[in-house]
Amino acid sequence: MTPMPPLRSLVFVVNEGKVGAPELAETLVATARGEGATVRVTTKFPIDEGDLEACDACCVIGGDGTLLSVVRAAARRQIPVIGVNRGSLGFLTTFSADEARSQFAGLLRGEFTVARRSLLDCSTGTGQHDLALNDVLIKAEANSRLAHLEVHADGKLVTEYYCDGLIFSTPTGSTAYNLSAGGPLIHPSAEVIALTPICPHTLSNRSIIFRHDVRLEIFNRGSNARLLVAMDGQRNLVSCETSPVTVSISPHTLLLAQRRDYSHFAVVRTKLKWSGGDAERHA
Repeated sequence: MTPMPPLRSLVFVVNEGKVGAPELAETLVATARGEGATVRVTTKFPIDEGDLEACDACCVIGGDGTLLSVVRAAARRQIPVIGVNRGSLGFLTTFSADEARSQFAGLLRGEFTVARRSLLDCSTGTGQHDLALNDVLIKAEANSRLAHLEVHADGKLVTEYYCDGLIFSTPTGSTAYNLSAGGPLIHPSAEVIALTPICPHTLSNRSIIFRHDVRLEIFNRGSNARLLVAMDGQRNLVSCETSPVTVSISPHTLLLAQRRDYSHFAVVRTKLKWSGGDAERHA
């Protein structure tokens, strides 16, 4: 993690549908202007790369879904994202409303660190391409159909899956759909891709962890079936019957602002009510 210089120009992305978000935005915008920073405010998301032109940081006020909607633009511009939680869980929006109010002037002075979070690069044989911070889900386009998928790593067969779908997860996304499907918790600084099948019809099918520079190809072996490819649960790509889907780690990273005392596993313990049993009682 790298300490940051002072922030002199900010773009605020505000989810007006979240309770308290507009009011909190007014407070933080006033703080920024009081510190001499220039400010632009938008309630539109996803945002475009051009919306982040000539700014030092992007402050997202909403939930994790709101933050996910700015990932592509922020990563391509290499603009750090400050996430302020007005949603429910708040894994990515790491600042609470109270923390933002009390610490925002310090953030503007550079009193925070930035973590580089890896992204997945996904493309289909039909020319569609996108980035994901959490995960790429591949499943049959028809919800009622079982997917028959064949996975290759660097041109070599891994195995075939008969399942409801496959989740390809970054370490950041390991606490999302991957975890719900029985996949592993992965520290966000690990440079890996996790593959977790959803309801596989073979009991021996379990999660696989691939190295950071692997190139994965997923072939559709189902007859007369197209694949749906969901990026971060927000954007869908569709693959034709014969073309493979490719997944790899992108050269782009997301710069995620965090408190200097940020602890990933403290967040996991708090958000997921995850504990070590006796260890928690003796702490």
